[in-house]
Amino acid sequence: MENRKVYLNPHNNLLSLEEHMYELVDVKTPNVFRNLFPYSEVPKIAFNDRIVPHNMPEEIWITDTTFRDGQQSRAPYTTEQIVKIFDYLHQLGGSNGIIRQSEFFLYSKKDRDAVYKCMERGYKYPEVTSWIRASKKDFELVKEIGMKETGILVSCSDYHIFYKMKMTRNQAMEHYLSVVRECLETGIAPRCHLEDITRSDIYGFVIPFCFELMKLGAEYGIPVKVRACDTMGYGVNYPGAVIPRSVPGIIYGLMTHAGVPSELIEWHGHNDFYKAVSNSTTAWLYGACGVNCSLFGIGERTGNTPLEAMIFEYAQLKGTLDGMETKVITELAQYYKKEIGYEIPPRTPFVGKNFNVTRAGIHADGLLKNEEIYNIFDTEKFLNRPVLVSISNTSGLAGIAHWINTYFQLKGEEVMDKGHPMVARIKELVDQQYEEGRITVMTDEELIDMINQFKGDYDVQLPDTVIS
Repeated sequence: MENRKVYLNPHNNLLSLEEHMYELVDVKTPNVFRNLFPYSEVPKIAFNDRIVPHNMPEEIWITDTTFRDGQQSRAPYTTEQIVKIFDYLHQLGGSNGIIRQSEFFLYSKKDRDAVYKCMERGYKYPEVTSWIRASKKDFELVKEIGMKETGILVSCSDYHIFYKMKMTRNQAMEHYLSVVRECLETGIAPRCHLEDITRSDIYGFVIPFCFELMKLGAEYGIPVKVRACDTMGYGVNYPGAVIPRSVPGIIYGLMTHAGVPSELIEWHGHNDFYKAVSNSTTAWLYGACGVNCSLFGIGERTGNTPLEAMIFEYAQLKGTLDGMETKVITELAQYYKKEIGYEIPPRTPFVGKNFNVTRAGIHADGLLKNEEIYNIFDTEKFLNRPVLVSISNTSGLAGIAHWINTYFQLKGEEVMDKGHPMVARIKELVDQQYEEGRITVMTDEELIDMINQFKGDYDVQLPDTVIS
């Protein structure tokens, strides 16, 4: 107790006492928190009402795992596709580099070719990083390519340590530390991926392990990053929830008891319980500088935290986009559909075909009068996606013309006036449907069929839609 340091906490200007006093608990049998994860029942969210303070860093950022975790749930991208997407990520992150890093596999020739080509781009952001298992054989790949930083898999729950690795906690820690030390000895910065942290013994393994990582970083003068991986999506953002499920509790423990500074903490979430976005935002709020995401949430099982979601979370928290080019999100969605053949679910926020389409008749009427009534923000400004109104019996000629102009993104002389004869013929068919008893709005497909039926009569040329 006498040797513990008293210091002035810059966040609250109060004297604080160092609390780095947690040692590894090398249990003989695994602690799998059967009370919280009974397996034959739905997992339980328990509370002890221990509240930790908000502690959002001055600077926060996004890191990308589209080419690593994102490739584990789909057909691999081609080298050309990876380079093109990487270019988009650079543009999207803007001049301030809010998208800091993008991580890559190194195992196949295709992956290594993509790494070389992305590094040749010479971008400051996103920085090209790698991911390896905690083995010296994998580490040779990192040295060969000349990476400045690499992720290392360090599974931290007893599920993994005892059942998959067949080790004790002490054996696992010693193995991990030896690989990290080797990484540091060659001047490469390690990023330790704490797999399955939300089922791990936080104070019996994670905190003592991370404290040793910080000591190694100080010894070699190279920062050691910690990525808290909610591998199964068990994390919760509720104040007062118990660890290991508490996201605030995990981030607080890493900072306060393991001495990991904010800039070395990342959160990596999965969406098994629909909490990937809220948990990632919570990690920011409680002290993590980085959140790890993949484009459109594509990833293992239910996917990762969608990168595009965290861009708008960032803007809402900081009050600014800090130079991010959000219209690139729409370009990426188009690229995924047209060049990669990936179908984005139509109701996906920001990128789905119907995300800003008003279908309810009464809503459409309000939207035609003032789009702010039913549109989340100026989607045309930020995403090049003008708000779209669905057609019903109350839409009239103006509503149909508005739908055509916005759906096909007609500008200037291309804009179709409500007096266009094709608009009148479409209105006749729409009115007929409602006279026969229809009560639902017209679908996009129905309207397109009507347009295709008449456009030849008037020599109407229409471009492709934004996201069809």
